[in-house]
Amino acid sequence: MYSSSPAIEASRLSRSYRTRTGWLRPQRSVVEAVRDVTFSVGRGELFGLLGPNGAGKTTTIKMLNTLLLPTSGSARVLGHDVARDATAVRRRIGYVFGGDRGLYDRLSALDNLRYFAELYGVDPQHQMSRIAELLEAVGLTGRERERVEGYSRGMRQKLHIARGLLHKPDVLFLDEPTIGVDPVAARELRRMVAELAANGTTVLLTTHYMAEADELCDRIAVISGGRIRAEGTPAELKDRVRKLDVTEIEVLNGVSDEDLVQVRSLAGVRQVTIERREVADIIQVQTAPSDDIHGEVMSALGELRIGRILTREPTLEDAYVSIVADARRDGADAE
Repeated sequence: MYSSSPAIEASRLSRSYRTRTGWLRPQRSVVEAVRDVTFSVGRGELFGLLGPNGAGKTTTIKMLNTLLLPTSGSARVLGHDVARDATAVRRRIGYVFGGDRGLYDRLSALDNLRYFAELYGVDPQHQMSRIAELLEAVGLTGRERERVEGYSRGMRQKLHIARGLLHKPDVLFLDEPTIGVDPVAARELRRMVAELAANGTTVLLTTHYMAEADELCDRIAVISGGRIRAEGTPAELKDRVRKLDVTEIEVLNGVSDEDLVQVRSLAGVRQVTIERREVADIIQVQTAPSDDIHGEVMSALGELRIGRILTREPTLEDAYVSIVADARRDGADAE
């Protein structure tokens, strides 16, 4: 069980950017990437920060790990202010992000870890034993002398995690660590993350994979439009949509935007999303519990070839979609 003593504290954290568009008559504006974000993460907690692209997740993480200065507000990591005590924060944290950046492709995994061990100030007497320990932990023992340019995406992500753990950080920031990774490698990475948290490392995780967040996270905050829109355990977030019915409808001959507009316009329909697959489209409809609304939905789709129809319990993904949709409606209303 994690400690309630905060490892990370953000208080009204904000970050804005000045932008310029146009050439002959440039227009200047201010974009608020993060606005008044407040949350805390207990020591040893695995905390998820979820949100759509452009919601402010990575900007928030970069302020917490001292890569960006806040425009306003404050944040502390293990009691150190991220703006005034940046060096003290950096000594205690690790940062792992998805993708191919952050490693030297022409070097071997071993040489990459040697380089970063020097950079992170790992005691020279313990560097090789620490590197060997991490290579074993991430499953790269025996492949460490190969150039990283020949590594698969999953192997690169394992090396990213090893790099981020070299100096035994108390707090680890994981920014979409399983993005683009195959299912087997993703499962191994999730196991590693869960073990880190179980052994006392505080983890702040961003991900687009709801099943991953549901499996791993003690608590979750959903950010949209630069603001925190909801916060709680996965079960608490799912309770927000527990009173809704979720119906999955398989359409075999394709769904048009006009079909979706018709369904969304029905009274009692809260949210409609679509997953387009090779063989069929899957429409997911969140509705208030009612015997009548399902018939109206099917009538609205009357011209389509319907395959299977499934009504199920709401998932964390359903809760997330509902929270983000409400945030977007609020934003549109504000405008």
